[in-house]
Amino acid sequence: MQTKRTIFGNKGLPYLLLAPQLIITGIFFLWPAAQAVRQSFLREDAFGLNFTFVGLRNYERLLDSPEYLNAIKVTVIFSISTVILALGVSLVLALAVDRMIRSGRAYTTLLVWPYAVAPAVAGILWWFIFNPTIGIMPYILENWFGYDWNHLLTPSDAMILVVVAAAWKQISYNFLFFVAGLQSIPNSLREAAAIDGAGPFKRFWTITLPLLSPTTFFLLVVNIVYTLFETFAVIDATTEGGPAQATNILVYKVFRDGFVGLNFGSSAAQSVILMGLVIVLTVIQFRFVERRVTY
Repeated sequence: MQTKRTIFGNKGLPYLLLAPQLIITGIFFLWPAAQAVRQSFLREDAFGLNFTFVGLRNYERLLDSPEYLNAIKVTVIFSISTVILALGVSLVLALAVDRMIRSGRAYTTLLVWPYAVAPAVAGILWWFIFNPTIGIMPYILENWFGYDWNHLLTPSDAMILVVVAAAWKQISYNFLFFVAGLQSIPNSLREAAAIDGAGPFKRFWTITLPLLSPTTFFLLVVNIVYTLFETFAVIDATTEGGPAQATNILVYKVFRDGFVGLNFGSSAAQSVILMGLVIVLTVIQFRFVERRVTY
């Protein structure tokens, strides 16, 4: 395939066209990241007026803190559960749409609606649904299954609540990409497999899933980043990290230590560790997981 190369008569024009994006990236991404790295080596007062260089002491205290190690464990459980639930449910819904002929567009439109809901609003909605006093789900669980739901006191209930709320917010996004991926698979392949005697389950594992692997890999990266960075509002609206730190994920602990505890050095060190963790996970995924992707 031939690619056309654009040639600019003015050598400065390409840099001028790139300048807005580079300026936005520098101001809103690189400069805050550099500030976080700088602050992670400092100890500041509550107003940020006086500071002392402490080297790696903020990092050493974090790694010796049982509370921070617990936040790492909670984040791992929360991220894995949310990613599996969000990807699994959205794939099932996308497969259902792929089999529909007449009502597929209406079905797709209805499923996209949750994506327009802000994360904080999604958290409040699920807080009402699972509220032990006025929620519908605790009523159903107690009267139909005899389970006394109370996410205000039970850590496992709180974790289930935040995982469901966070996954629900991301399902619509995943669903759109899975539908687009399924529609790009030629029907002739599945029809030929059906003629050869392959059942629906075998066609899914041998044809549909391998050809969906680029979409799945992309969504895997996006969902992991989402659970690590964009679920703060869901946690804040539902459990506020409780009970007993059971849902205190890393990004929420950064907020609590920095904006509530006014411990800027520790909060900045946590931000740097979280940023490094995401970079390492992304590199690992592109280095090892991408080998299993079929393009």
